[in-house]
Amino acid sequence: MRRFLVPAGLALATAAAVLGLVLKMAAHRSEVAEAGVSDIKSDEVVLFYPTFARAAPDGRSWTVPIHGCTFEPEPDSAKRTLLVTAIRSTLGLKLDAQDKLTFETRMRLFLVDHERGKILWVRIGSQAHQVGTSGPNGHFQGELRLSPAEVENLTRDGQIEDGWLSFRAATPPQDGRSFPGNVLLAAPTGLSVISDVDDTIKITEVRDRSAMLANTFVRPFRPVPGMAELYRRLAAANATFHYVTGSPWQLYEPLLDFCRSEGFPRGTFHMKYFRLTDSSVLNLFGSQQEYKTRAIEEILAALPGRRFVLVGDSGEQDPEVYGGIARSHPKQVAAIFIRNVTGQSPTSDRFAKAFEGVPQDCWRLFDQPAELEPIVSRLKP
Repeated sequence: MRRFLVPAGLALATAAAVLGLVLKMAAHRSEVAEAGVSDIKSDEVVLFYPTFARAAPDGRSWTVPIHGCTFEPEPDSAKRTLLVTAIRSTLGLKLDAQDKLTFETRMRLFLVDHERGKILWVRIGSQAHQVGTSGPNGHFQGELRLSPAEVENLTRDGQIEDGWLSFRAATPPQDGRSFPGNVLLAAPTGLSVISDVDDTIKITEVRDRSAMLANTFVRPFRPVPGMAELYRRLAAANATFHYVTGSPWQLYEPLLDFCRSEGFPRGTFHMKYFRLTDSSVLNLFGSQQEYKTRAIEEILAALPGRRFVLVGDSGEQDPEVYGGIARSHPKQVAAIFIRNVTGQSPTSDRFAKAFEGVPQDCWRLFDQPAELEPIVSRLKP
């Protein structure tokens, strides 16, 4: 084997350059930490996702998780146009002018330049808290704790309203932008709704690939009739909401706009990580069973004193996922509602297997949300 020798002077120069870079980065991180501001540039943005906080055993102090993403929006360019065109061709979508505009707007969310290694701080009241460093996908996560006195002050100052804590990214003084976020202070006891999104509250038609792609990337989002009214009824009974979906985080903002415009209750979001650099857009809606089971298990484990209503549809694996959750957590699962989009009978082999060992009065297959009203009225935490 031939060996290539690096001149000693060159090796020393390279080592010195690397050491200099490491020291420079360390100094920069120290400056950021001392200033208590997020390490973001003027062309980068921060997007926070709504999470829920957990009360301490005393019920007065809180552990508050913060989750978000930092990225640089992808500017219009010939390269981006070619990539969008290639994706559209791969998906086999034929679009008119309006559809093309919608498609490009939604695909733009998948083509941002994620910023890694960014140190993020948030400001809650008069305090700044470091909440993590962004990874290769731009996401960051961290936790902070609020004392009873801090909670009392934040409530008095209007930063906690209807159970939601508001905060914002701590940015450099010269940066006049504001990046807000919010966290649900979930009481230790009460009723919570864990809801699927696609074909449960939003018409997606996941079982039809062409329709699914059009409903995801081209058409305006459409609600399942009657579901917003049903959820508002539950919210009026002081239920909190957690939207658990196999859709990727890139669709969070349009889904949030959809929920707001259609009158669905405010809630936390739990979505899948997805990068075009790691996978194909054709794999956006792969099997969700493992992901959903894990996400729901984490919510139930974090809120052991609450009772849960699980709402989904029969188009994918919701019956199987929810049945497994009910068997594992019989004291926490108050009810399971499955929207019947497959036309199967409640007595079919599928549902018999999915809900084996689950009390018959705990789950219900429905066609119209109004069918659930008598059951909803009897639900108690």
